[in-house]
This record gives sequence, structure tokens and C-alpha cells, in this order.
Amino acid sequence: MADHGRRAGLNPAAPASGTRLCRLDEIEQARGFRFREGDRVFHGMVLRKGDAVWGFVDSCPHTGQPLSLFGDRYFTRDGKLLLCAGHGALFRPDDGECVAGPCQGRGLTPWLVVVRDGEVTVA
Repeated sequence: MADHGRRAGLNPAAPASGTRLCRLDEIEQARGFRFREGDRVFHGMVLRKGDAVWGFVDSCPHTGQPLSLFGDRYFTRDGKLLLCAGHGALFRPDDGECVAGPCQGRGLTPWLVVVRDGEVTVA
């Protein structure tokens, strides 16, 4: 099976399909992941609601920087939207669409992840 990240034209540091990320119970609401290949770094985030997980490339469409500057703090205080800590853009967590800020109308790039036997892996 071809690597989704490379097939989609993502950063070459994107992890290959089947790469284990963590156990499902290690994600409370969101968790960031970093992978390095040479001088390239891939930033990804996985969001969780119950037993469902989905991911996005952790890169603001406005600046290209990761959304969270401190650990796994991706959500607004009320837990309803994803927040770019760099400039305050807001994104819907279900589809990554930017709903406020300078990147309004654009969205986060999906990163396909799955849960198998309680383990979160790259699809």
C-alpha cells in the first residue's frame, strides 16, 4: 500500500502508512506528533471524540506554522474550535475549515489516521 502522506504530496518527513502513533487512551482531546527526516519536519495532530479519531497536518494555511505553540493545546478554552496560537485563526475540528481569521475560507489538510486494537496508526 502506498504511503498516503507522500502520495498526497505532503512533507517527505510524513510517517508511512501503518506507523504507530500512540494508544487511543493517550489522547484526551488532541495530541500533536512530530516526525523528522533529514532537515524536514512533519507536524500532525490527532483529534479524539470517544472512540473516533481523525487527523490534520498541523500547519496553519495562513502562515504554515503549527497551530499549537505549547504542547497539545489545540482547542479554544470552551473546547469548540481549534485555535492557531500564532495569530488567532479559528478552525472547525470536524472538517478543519477556517471560520475566523486571515485564512477564512481555507482549511487544514486532512491526515488519515485509524484506530486498530486500541492503537492509533497512520492510515
